[in-house]
Amino acid sequence: MPSVYMDPLLFTAISFVVGLAIGSFLNVVIYRLPKVMEREWREQCAELHGETPPAAPRFNLASPPSSCPACGHRIRAIENVPILSYLVLRGKCAACGARISARYPIVELVAGIAAAYAAWRFGLGWTAIGAMLFLWCMIALAFIDFDTQLLPDSITLPLLWAGLLLNLRGTFVDLQSAVIGAAAGYLILWVVYWGFKLLTGKEGMGFGDFKLLAAIGAWLGWKALPLVILLSSFVGAVVGIVLIVLARRGREVPMPFGPYLAAAGVIALFWGERLVNYYLGLIL
Repeated sequence: MPSVYMDPLLFTAISFVVGLAIGSFLNVVIYRLPKVMEREWREQCAELHGETPPAAPRFNLASPPSSCPACGHRIRAIENVPILSYLVLRGKCAACGARISARYPIVELVAGIAAAYAAWRFGLGWTAIGAMLFLWCMIALAFIDFDTQLLPDSITLPLLWAGLLLNLRGTFVDLQSAVIGAAAGYLILWVVYWGFKLLTGKEGMGFGDFKLLAAIGAWLGWKALPLVILLSSFVGAVVGIVLIVLARRGREVPMPFGPYLAAAGVIALFWGERLVNYYLGLIL
């Protein structure tokens, strides 16, 4: 069977455009998925108490159509073109003029740039496609955790299995490294969680963090875990200190760890091997 060839610049450009469109969908996921989860929890609690769940209009990732939260204006397709619509509308609702958060074009742009860089770095093939999927999931998880301190199982668990399946043929690492990475990623933070709880009586992190690190381990292998943990802990500590000093945020205020794990996972995906080799070179 002849191999498929595509000009690298063309593949990068197409990936950027696709990434922008995916970024638009990620905005929907970031906003709606926690609300969908909350509704499901309320329904389950009502059923456990023998009560009839309250009637509510249909709400999921596809329904109802996107609308302005200020006036309810239904967003038309022409108003939903990634980045371009935001610029044309000058960051305001076309109906009522309410401000639109700059996060929407930022997420779209980050998703597009991430996809384009993955395409340029890995070339046409399953490695680039897998990297894009990994990056888009990291973006969604980081923003959801930042907003709600939740890391949905509906993203982390499929991501973990997808990493193992892709590595059946050694897409990123061999399968043995991927399986060990998934198990070790979960157990490392599980041990830290229970050690902290036994010493302080408090919960230092959520179970979603265990699953996220397990997913990263399934994609990048166990050798990437020390780098991911080191980078995420360092950045998290620095940001936490800055928030305490500058924003006068109390130490008792919980801080999500997921965004730092996600950022460290992205760094490890592209530059992990180089960083590890450099670090080992300094030691040896």
